[in-house]
Amino acid sequence: MNQYHLSKSKSFYCIGLSYKKADATMRGTFSLSSENKALLLDEAKAQGIQELLVISTCNRTELYGYAEHPFQLIQLLCEFSNGSVDDFQKIGYIYKNRDAVQHIFRVGTGLDSQILGDFEIIGQIKQSSSVSRQKGLLSTFLERLINSVINASKRIKNETNLSAGAASVSFAAVQYILQNVANISEKNILLYGVGKIGRNTCENLIKHTQNNHITLINRTRKKAEQVAGKFNVLVKNENDLTSEIANADVLVVATGAPQPTVHKQLIAENKKLLILDLSIPKNVNENVKELSGVTLVHMDALSKLTDETLERRKEAVPNALLIIEEVKNEFFEWMNSRKFAPTIKALKNKLESLKLAELDFQRKKINNFNEEQAEIISNRIIQKITTQFVNHLKDSQTADETISWMQQVFQLDVEAV
Repeated sequence: MNQYHLSKSKSFYCIGLSYKKADATMRGTFSLSSENKALLLDEAKAQGIQELLVISTCNRTELYGYAEHPFQLIQLLCEFSNGSVDDFQKIGYIYKNRDAVQHIFRVGTGLDSQILGDFEIIGQIKQSSSVSRQKGLLSTFLERLINSVINASKRIKNETNLSAGAASVSFAAVQYILQNVANISEKNILLYGVGKIGRNTCENLIKHTQNNHITLINRTRKKAEQVAGKFNVLVKNENDLTSEIANADVLVVATGAPQPTVHKQLIAENKKLLILDLSIPKNVNENVKELSGVTLVHMDALSKLTDETLERRKEAVPNALLIIEEVKNEFFEWMNSRKFAPTIKALKNKLESLKLAELDFQRKKINNFNEEQAEIISNRIIQKITTQFVNHLKDSQTADETISWMQQVFQLDVEAV
């Protein structure tokens, strides 16, 4: 398979890090806030980068774009996160051209997710692409690639069991609670933080625990009340956190704060409490482990849960890969046609100018010259010639040589097209 380029001097790269080599702390170091994502995109545009997609989730941070060298993208990531180049070299990865395309297909379809088949990532890719589009950093290539990934994701979700029995981080958290807390419907559950993961966890708790003792606390009470309105749960103020922890049997933390928001000073001695930290970076201080009654589980541990749902998902992987291959090949065919499209357009323009010159000559030479018929016939000939070249280039193993030959023989001005 060819290595595809938008230009001769730049390549398409994916640089990033994920749960596979980076622990939660390191992923938190390289995570990007919404504000910093926007600043990064602005700086990239100022540096002359024409296409860029930025993804930053609890499990990965990645940049996709064209650059002369991947270090351009690595520098941008380190400048707008708290990560360093040295740390990136230890835990980061770089994919180039075809491998970068393959990687985003695996990411967007849930095959590279921490929990196999987790489709939340495709929504995050859509959201990130929208931001890039607003910034003028989503040109034809990246737009087409993202649409292809979305198409593959949709087909896999509809045609396979890869997403059967949703097993997102929030669902895995609820599974863990169900498996480790007896009589959960009678226990007091405190959910601290109502971002996306917090909302999903709240919904899964209500759906699967049949619990009527769920309390929400959020830094912004209004957001907590909005969630509570949907699920009919209790809302408390953030300054009630200590007293609510004292009443809780299970504490789920998903605040998304840059530093830990829960520490041992908030918890009474000998208090029996299960804490699930679903945040990146970690929002629960490790010092809570010093309390004998506290059990702390981070989201990394939740991903290791193996159950029948995940086993069924593994069985769906071969079919998912076949769909990816099909959609990916369609994308590469588009890339091939796009590569020679300027030359075909230039050829058509050249033949059109030859046609006009010949019609003008024949008009002066022949009495009662039927210009309308001549126009129809010559246009059909031009269409047949260009179609012949297109079909040849699609199937040719030497397309680059053929394009060069066409440009020389017909003296095509491709740059002007």
